[in-house]
Amino acid sequence: MSSPPIPPPPGGQRRMRLLGLHHVTAICADLERTIAFYRDLLGLALVREGVNDDDPDARHFWFGDREAAPGTLVSFLEYPAMDAGRAGTGATHHFAFAVASAEEQLAWRDYLRGRGVPCTDVFDRNGIRSIYVRDPDGHIVEIAVGRP
Repeated sequence: MSSPPIPPPPGGQRRMRLLGLHHVTAICADLERTIAFYRDLLGLALVREGVNDDDPDARHFWFGDREAAPGTLVSFLEYPAMDAGRAGTGATHHFAFAVASAEEQLAWRDYLRGRGVPCTDVFDRNGIRSIYVRDPDGHIVEIAVGRP
């Protein structure tokens, strides 16, 4: 079932347009563990190391493809002493990486399990096939294929 079209704003045509997701930023306790997971295990490039512009005491690392293309980026702010998060309104449930095929997704599942990383079986959700793992800080990471 598709949503009804969004009417244009009163007084004229809307000139603004969102192009897609640029990046997601999460909080971690230890960037070395985060590097081991996202770069060394998942194969993302560590494309930028620095500090947060708004909090120079917090390290801020970016992972993505080698070109740091928007839509591939996940960044992490390091706060070693921060309390663990809890699920609820205002929290992010998970984020998902895309793969090209169901076969590649199964290869990821087997690869992760072979390295001792707990990984779910495949869930088929009306056109999207998903597997899930947790990163060292407990973030749920989905590896998905398909379209809703």
